[in-house]
Amino acid sequence: MSLTSSTVRASWARIDAWLRTHAPASARLLAPPANPDEVERVQVEMAVRFPEDLLESLGCHDGLVSWANILPEQPPIPLAEIVSFWRMSVEIAGDDPDLCEPHEEGGEPWWHPQWIPWAQSDGDSQVIDMREGPQQGRVGSAAHDETASFADGWPSLSAYLNDVADVLDHGGTVGPWAPFLTTDGELWWSSEGETELNGLSLAPAPTSQGG
Repeated sequence: MSLTSSTVRASWARIDAWLRTHAPASARLLAPPANPDEVERVQVEMAVRFPEDLLESLGCHDGLVSWANILPEQPPIPLAEIVSFWRMSVEIAGDDPDLCEPHEEGGEPWWHPQWIPWAQSDGDSQVIDMREGPQQGRVGSAAHDETASFADGWPSLSAYLNDVADVLDHGGTVGPWAPFLTTDGELWWSSEGETELNGLSLAPAPTSQGG
């Protein structure tokens, strides 16, 4: 549960501040804000209006300049990759019922055109669900080899980023993920209790309060 509640811009400010202090190499990988005209163009192509918290996030960072394990789930991607991954997924799903329809009652399909893949790595994405209904804006996972799931997700991107900022500030985990520092001084999220990465040591990440 979040210790605080804040806007996406405030959450990113907290994450940025932690990175600058404790993992400056990771901080340098955050991209500058997205171009508002490009944001509008992508929404038109996808025929999906982005939620306010995603617009606010893109106003802070247009993804990363290169891959990094900066967030607990998938790394945020720039607009150009959002639309290209969305386009690819829509084309693959097509009208194939095995991909575009749920396999069981109450389940999710492999892909839906009203999902926004705001974060992605190796074909697995963290999506924002913009289908109409009371759960619009929730965040879940769409794997490349199985149907999507929102069961272990967040009610919004704002809630997810706020949880990340809280853990960096105060300690704890975001779902099953805990923050660490690599021997290169980069932020790395892994299972709680991990001690090494590729044979090199992982150190528990310090909190903003120095814990």
